[in-house]
Amino acid sequence: MKLAKLLTTAAAAALFALPAFAVELKIGLQDDADVLDPAQSRTFVGRIVYTAMCDKLVDVSPDLKIVPQLATEWNWSADGKELTMKLRQGVKFQDETPFNAEAVVATIERNMTLPESRRKSELSSVQKVEASGEYEVKFTLKSPDVTLLAQLSDRAGMIVSPKAAKELGAKFGDHPVCAGPFKFVERVQQDRIVLEKFQDYWNKDNVFIDKLTYLPIPDSTVRLANLRSGDLDMIERLAATDAETVKSDANLVYKDVVNTGWLGIYANVGNGARADNPIGKDKRLRQAFSLAIDREAAMQIVFEGTGVAGNQPFPPSSPWFDKDVPVPARDVEKAKALVKAAGFDRVPVEMQVPNSPVTMQMMQIIQSMVAEAGFDVSLKATEFATLLNEQTAGNYQLSRSDWSGRVDPDGNIQQFVTCGAGLNDSKYCNADVDKLLTEARQSTDDSVRKQKYDAATAILNDDLPIIFIGHQSWIWALHKNITGFVASPDGMIRLVGVKKEG
Repeated sequence: MKLAKLLTTAAAAALFALPAFAVELKIGLQDDADVLDPAQSRTFVGRIVYTAMCDKLVDVSPDLKIVPQLATEWNWSADGKELTMKLRQGVKFQDETPFNAEAVVATIERNMTLPESRRKSELSSVQKVEASGEYEVKFTLKSPDVTLLAQLSDRAGMIVSPKAAKELGAKFGDHPVCAGPFKFVERVQQDRIVLEKFQDYWNKDNVFIDKLTYLPIPDSTVRLANLRSGDLDMIERLAATDAETVKSDANLVYKDVVNTGWLGIYANVGNGARADNPIGKDKRLRQAFSLAIDREAAMQIVFEGTGVAGNQPFPPSSPWFDKDVPVPARDVEKAKALVKAAGFDRVPVEMQVPNSPVTMQMMQIIQSMVAEAGFDVSLKATEFATLLNEQTAGNYQLSRSDWSGRVDPDGNIQQFVTCGAGLNDSKYCNADVDKLLTEARQSTDDSVRKQKYDAATAILNDDLPIIFIGHQSWIWALHKNITGFVASPDGMIRLVGVKKEG
């Protein structure tokens, strides 16, 4: 009896001792992710979680090159209509089922056919995908599409367990199963997402974290306070105003890099009944709104010089930026004239804004700027995932939302402005823009692609379904005992190779 009691006590002690040896990393996120299904999701923070949970066919390096992940090599046919990929062998999904060519085919077909999928436009050039060997797949395209490889470096190329996808269908996000370094444990909406190391991960020897917890904390001040107190190990999207605080703290490390994305204001020009409003119906009012914004001042004030002003889906430093459409200087008088020409003295408009203090600060500045030109803007603070749902439903007039950016220029523009595209929440539709962007993604000649993007930019700058504001830097702060983290322009937090010392 005593022996049994001692064994029970020892077993209990061992159970309580285990967490002391486990390495846990807690990361503070600016927003909560939406549905955790790569086929359905659209949030930036969702992509951060997937980076730990769902390997892709290919990844993006810090210098924005396409590099192997689940695919080890690939090649294009001479006519640019076939992409063949050789796959990594010995890989398992987190439900212990095998990864192979059939799994890739099942995932790509799911992304193309699931009614709820947001990946359809990203894979619209694919005619079919087939297993050309146990560990080889071939994509046959309707027409040449050089952007496909970049699409496969993101959610469209995240391969999920066919078994789990079949069992869960549209509810896959309730318990996602992928082939990444960390597997799903639990999720409490607006509170936490918990993952743990997948012991059969193909690159497990370079994974040094046992438990991973993501905590959505929209207030950047609170995120930083939790980092400094030790309740968090790392935070993303540190407020630029807190950069000096972090740099001067000997216990913290500051990391930043200019990102590939953009900050924008969506105008509802054709999505639902709420598109029937002055600014949605008359491009002159959108032009006036844009001209009333001092982008340089707004970016300087809010981002402390860490961001740059912009008016296109590509930053001014990008080779894809059209220099013939420069960032406009503020012109209140011209803006007033456009408002008057449209038949208005004052223009009432409601803008939904994410409930992030930094974003709200910028929109309050812009609210004040455009008021001088005749716009009476009411700001509606909204939780971010809800804001995206409202955008999709067309339940908005103006909506402030960002895009985290993509390695290929097509990923920064095509799905937002082409007719019927998955992320075209403005419901803007222009046949000339569609033609130009389709031709741009078909050419392997960058000079030809540049001409097409420039021509599309000229049209979009006139119609303004999205009013671009600028481009910010990704900024992270982490404890000094976290090593191995590399800042990347895509804003992802890659944890393979990251260690927590002490």
